[in-house]
Amino acid sequence: MLIEIPRRIDTARLMMRCPRNGDGLLLQAMQTETMAGLRPWMHWAQEPPKPDDCEIYCRRMQARFILREDLVWFVFERDGGHEPGRLVASVGLHRIDWGVRRFEIGYWRRSGCGGQGFVTEAVRALTRLCFAELDARRVEIRMDHTNVPSWKVAERAGFTLDGVLRQDSLSVDGKPRDTRVYSRVPGASGSAQDTV
Repeated sequence: MLIEIPRRIDTARLMMRCPRNGDGLLLQAMQTETMAGLRPWMHWAQEPPKPDDCEIYCRRMQARFILREDLVWFVFERDGGHEPGRLVASVGLHRIDWGVRRFEIGYWRRSGCGGQGFVTEAVRALTRLCFAELDARRVEIRMDHTNVPSWKVAERAGFTLDGVLRQDSLSVDGKPRDTRVYSRVPGASGSAQDTV
């Protein structure tokens, strides 16, 4: 809990900040708009989100951020200045192992925001944070093997494909699925010394 982690991260086009009380309606609007695109990949995207559930999620993520258990940032497009505009994505550091200093980056974006590089920009910012400030030894990105847009984000962000884990989890319809695992480590191609 004493590790300093920024609650706000600014990039050239984005403002990323930790969820906070009152963000539930913003999250609900983004999830509702994006349900059809998320349904094939996300277990939590099978039913329309309820306002109270979204607010509870925001408060839970705020608490888990403070406890350093799960680190989520909402990604806002800048409105032309330095203030947040539209909520375009959510990114986070999950399945954290502080002993090893291993982090897994997860992400999803709002429908209609594809092809603009928002998620890649946010992933690069989290990767810089991991290596420059959190002394990461390994940063991973995992996705369903058939989720090609998600692979492309990992590859554009400089991650290397480690391999495909065959039938290591279940898809949203309960069938075995394969998982692609990408990573970056210090001292190798795509490391912290490289531009991300």
